[in-house]
Amino acid sequence: MQSKVLFRDGEHRWVMFARDPHKPEKIIDTNQYMIVNKQQAILLDPGGIEMFSSMLSSVVKEVPTDHIKYLFASHQDPDIISSLGLWDKALPSATLYSPWLWEGFIRHFGMESISFSPIKDEGGHLSLADIDIEFVPAHYMHSSGNFSVYDKKAKILMSGDIGAALDAPDAPLFVEDFEAHIPKMEYFHRRWMPSNQAKSAWIKRVSALDIEMICPQHGGIFKGENVSKFLAWLDELNVGIAV
Repeated sequence: MQSKVLFRDGEHRWVMFARDPHKPEKIIDTNQYMIVNKQQAILLDPGGIEMFSSMLSSVVKEVPTDHIKYLFASHQDPDIISSLGLWDKALPSATLYSPWLWEGFIRHFGMESISFSPIKDEGGHLSLADIDIEFVPAHYMHSSGNFSVYDKKAKILMSGDIGAALDAPDAPLFVEDFEAHIPKMEYFHRRWMPSNQAKSAWIKRVSALDIEMICPQHGGIFKGENVSKFLAWLDELNVGIAV
């Protein structure tokens, strides 16, 4: 699995884990992220059970496991959090932040030691060694209980499935040609995002943030001018087509 430092400022950094060449053939590629500040870290959408060994071996090259105080699951999908039962053994003192709506479902993946901290519908904050991490409501995008993660210092928004694309395993980690990238994500957004109203609400909310990178759970990262290009494209897209 590749790891890439997306942002670094002193003891504060973002690390991306993706493009695992050893993943099972029929498992879609996923992006996992970790925010580190001083001696605390949070894993964002840490991945499916089949990715756990690759993730763990990559993560421990970046931080000791006792620095990982928190996990975050944007919603309940297995490609995001079905590895929870294994993280529960590796990080027994950690706390999982996730939508309150999905606690009863997420516990099916196994959570005996890790504590659960429900995020209210209106969102919330986490202090990561004095860096403020914001949980931004993204409900119905595409899950009925869903959040993005915003780091004001790094100016990064982890968007989960919003912005997801089916990229080739050797594709660049950053979107280079936005127009060429559209076909990789258009059908997914039109089919999996059920509500134009919810889409507009999320775009309005994140457009008020100072964002230099949007980091989705699948496919390339939007950086610089591609951030505004993506938001403008999504704003015009008609979603919820299967009705």
